[in-house]
Amino acid sequence: MNPISRAILVIVLVCGLPRDGAPADLKFVLIKREVVESRLKSFSRNDTERESILKTMFGEAGCAEHVSEFQVKHVKQPDLICVLPGASQDVIFVGAHFDHVDAGDGVVDNWSGASLLPSLYQGLRSNPTRHTFVFICFSGEEKGERGSEAYVDGMSKEDAARSVAMINLDTLGLGPTAVWLSHADPQLASKLAAVAEALKLPISGVNVEQVGSSDSEQFARRKIPRITIHSLTQKTLPILHSSRDKLAAMQLDDYYSSYHLLAAYLTYLDESLGSPAMIDAQTSK
Repeated sequence: MNPISRAILVIVLVCGLPRDGAPADLKFVLIKREVVESRLKSFSRNDTERESILKTMFGEAGCAEHVSEFQVKHVKQPDLICVLPGASQDVIFVGAHFDHVDAGDGVVDNWSGASLLPSLYQGLRSNPTRHTFVFICFSGEEKGERGSEAYVDGMSKEDAARSVAMINLDTLGLGPTAVWLSHADPQLASKLAAVAEALKLPISGVNVEQVGSSDSEQFARRKIPRITIHSLTQKTLPILHSSRDKLAAMQLDDYYSSYHLLAAYLTYLDESLGSPAMIDAQTSK
């Protein structure tokens, strides 16, 4: 996360989240906890090595044929992109930045998000998807969201029109799952709350617009619905950009709970987002 001030966070209880109907009979694949934690623990303090580790993890998850790099001006490391082709060209983005500041090890901010992407991809690829999923590990977020800015600037009007959602992961595992609710698309927030309720997993709204920004805001410029999922509270905020950002700061039960929720959420979005015509066409096959 890219802090811009130290203002007090606004806490919104989960009862304030809008809801649609809870998903019924939602089937999704979970990667074993030891694999998810092993990927978290594989961090490096060198951003170039981080990009290389993520590329290896995507390959191990099955994305070797669909992984690519997107060069970013004024940033040494490229964005790393893994594509999961779907039945349609409508795209759901799932992103997290992998760069970090010099203080601490950058495990929380944001290896916690980036290292989840291969596991989320691995679970989704087990079954055909309606949407094409694009997983992006962004570079240069700590330098002003340069990686996401460059990627979004490179999208054509057609690309933006086919983009139905951007799910951004930033700073997970400091506690239970939270949402930057004031900067979340209401439909995406509603669906996340519905999944959390169905799975009996914790979720709350913690607004961070006066504390920082994140890569999701670049997608908002192109009117792409977005949501940022994190774990910050007023108590844990000082860990960011400090020597306390280490593996020891992670609450591993909460981290796997966030992964569990996200794995189900992406499956639910794939089933429920999109035009009725697209959904009907897939149902009739």
